Amino acid sequence: MQTNHDCENKFMLNIKKIRGDFGEAAVCAYLTERGYEIIQTNYRKSGGEIDIIANNICYNDEIVFVEVKTRKFGSLIDGLESVTQEKRRRIVKTAGSFLRENPQFGGMNARFDVAAVIVTTEELPRVLEIEYIRDAFEPALL
Repeated sequence: MQTNHDCENKFMLNIKKIRGDFGEAAVCAYLTERGYEIIQTNYRKSGGEIDIIANNICYNDEIVFVEVKTRKFGSLIDGLESVTQEKRRRIVKTAGSFLRENPQFGGMNARFDVAAVIVTTEELPRVLEIEYIRDAFEPALL
């Protein structure tokens, strides 16, 4: 039998997912406005996920793997700080899987970016800020 606590937890997880999906959609729009083509979103492999994979159309030799962290305004945890070294390792490993499965992108330079999205606290959020960090980390340094 479900308790009120179980229902509250499911509701909060649903709001968190809505907020996260909203942040990812905002970053897709942000990238598209800047000349990127979105190749895939939410690419999953065992042990990892990449939120957005994009191609910089202006520099056709560049594929970009983007980690999106969405936080509500006033959150104590910064989105950029939450991308730990372990998370970075998983992203790099997952990017390798993507490139092996998609050899047409294999000759491109890979770049790893992080986008921190700040949204309002309402159930249906609005974007307040997108902080986009190009070359947020180097895979060779992990």
